[in-house]
Parts: sequence; C-alpha cells; structure tokens
Amino acid sequence: MKKLSTIILLLMLLLAACVPIQPEMESGNPTDTSAATNSTDLQLATLKVLLQDPAFALEMASWLDAAYYKGQGEPVPDFLTPEDEAAVKEKSVAEEKIAMNLAGFYALEAGLGVLAERTGESPEAILTEIVNGTLPEEDMLLLARFANATWKAGQPFRSLERITRDAFIPAAMLSDTELQKDFDQIVAASEKLLEKMQGDAGADSASQLETLKQLLQDPAFALEMASWLDAAYYKGQGEPVPDFLTPEDEAAVKEKSVAEEKIAMNLAGFYALEAGLGVLTERTGESPEAILTEIVNGTLPEEDMLLLARFANATWKAGQPFRSLERITRDAFIPAAILSDTELQKDFDQIVAASEILLEKMQ
Repeated sequence: MKKLSTIILLLMLLLAACVPIQPEMESGNPTDTSAATNSTDLQLATLKVLLQDPAFALEMASWLDAAYYKGQGEPVPDFLTPEDEAAVKEKSVAEEKIAMNLAGFYALEAGLGVLAERTGESPEAILTEIVNGTLPEEDMLLLARFANATWKAGQPFRSLERITRDAFIPAAMLSDTELQKDFDQIVAASEKLLEKMQGDAGADSASQLETLKQLLQDPAFALEMASWLDAAYYKGQGEPVPDFLTPEDEAAVKEKSVAEEKIAMNLAGFYALEAGLGVLTERTGESPEAILTEIVNGTLPEEDMLLLARFANATWKAGQPFRSLERITRDAFIPAAILSDTELQKDFDQIVAASEILLEKMQ
C-alpha cells in the first residue's frame, strides 16, 4: 500500500509540473485595457479643460491663423492689433439667429458626404434611411459627432464666454440628454433636405450634389432650414414653438467684439480635431495623444485624415453665416465632396497645426 501511495504522489507532482505558469501582468502591458482606458480618460479630462479655457482659445486661434498664412506662403501678420482689441461692429440679430440654427444642416451635409463615399449610396438614399430610422447606429453617432462639432464652432461667435459652460465638453463625455439633441437636429435636417431632394429621385449622386450645392448657397433656404431646426429643438424639449424671427429681430442690431470674432473665426480647426479625435478613439481604441502623434508625424491613415478634413470643412461652414449670411453664396461654400485639392489642403493644414499645439498640451 505504501508503494502505491508513493506512485500516486509522483504522478500528481508530474502533472503539476506540466501546468504552465501564467506570467504576471506588468504595468503598461499592451493587453492591460484598464491602463489604456485610464490614459484616455485623463486625456479627455485635459481636453475638457482646454476646450473651456478662453486663454487657450486665444492661443489656439493665433496658432491656426498663422498656420493658414504659412500654408498660403504669405507673411504672418499680427493676430490681434490694439485696434482689434478695442473695436466693435454692429451685427444683425436676425442673421445671428439664422446662423445659430444651421449647425445641424452643415453637420448633416458633411456627414452625408463621408457616408456616401464609404458606402457608395447616394445622398438621397442615406437621407431616407435617417428619416425612416434605419441608418446603422454607428453612422447616426458619426452624424451626431458632426453636429456637436458645428454647434461648438458657433458658440464663440455668440460670445467667447459661452465656451466656459458645462455643456462645452468633449463629445465623448456628453450625457444621453445632450446627445439626443444632436440626433434630433440631424433627423430634422434630413427631413427638410430630403423634401428638397426628392425631385432628384433616380438622379445620380453628382446631380444630387449639385442640388445640395445650390441649397447650401441659397440664403432663402438657409432661413427656411434654420426656422425648421429651431422648431425641432423646442419640440424635442417638449416646449411650445415660438415665432422664429419677430419684427423686432428683423430690425435689431447688436454690437460684437472684433477681437472675439477673429478668435472665433480661427477655432474651426480645433473643434473639428476634437470631434474627429473622439470618433477615431472610439473606433480604434487608441488614446487621443497616440492619434495626435500620428497626425503630427504624418502616419495617420489617409482615410482618417480625410475624415478629420471633413470635420474641418463642416466647422468652417458653421462659422460663415455668423460673419455674414452673404458669405454662404461664395464659390467655396460647396459640398465637401466636391472641394478642390487646394481647398482640401487648407483643411489638412488646419488639422495638423491644431494637432501640434494640442499634442504639446497633452504631453
């Protein structure tokens, strides 16, 4: 019996020796997803602080203004002169209200282009899916990210102080309530745009883009769309819909700071980058800092750079009617999908420049 017990003990020891020893997980191991998540969360918290900081807004705007002139091969002028700091200009109250309510339209137009290029579907087909509630959830979220970016781009035009508010945060940190507002605006803009494009039923994508170009450049349609989206906002909040423009609005003007408008004009690339970073982080699992490093080093995939450029075009568009509604009639105010290489390069330049300064702050 003693001999048998010894044999059994030896067998148990032999089996134990065959069981592989699991290596200890080292801090910073690529498979440590909690560490990666913590890193991203910390970087989002830093981004939130920067988004809400008027001093950083001035720093970023000055940097992006200089980047524009450098990209054009022109001398870089002083960003704000003493005259700018002291000056005010009169702005139409009615035009500002129209501009405030066009963010959803410009978000939809840019997002439509991205989805059409990726799926091969026509703009009208995608609009139909949005209105019918059949567009994939990930695509609706992408459109909502565009809507948040264009909304952000308009805030400093109204007042630089507005960027300090609690809602002015990275899109990835938005509450479900705030996110629903973006969804509501995208659906409402789709309803109005689909109504205008149904005359193109059966037309090819090029013809539909031409219709979209005409609508983008039409001040009368801008008023119609703004009124529609303003009403959609109140309906979404379960509130009565007021008149969009009163006779008092039509006649009124308000004084606006020249310096603040110049800052606002030059923040579109930053808000585009912030929104696009969120999309890429959610899709790839990389941290914002890692993606910024790829942008600055020129190693970000071409399709991702193009997505960021689409965000930049959308945020640029969102600022134009704040400067003057007449600016939407210009030749450059066209669907992003038909931009020239020269215009597209301006968007790339702004994304890279914004990445340089943001990466410096993140490090």
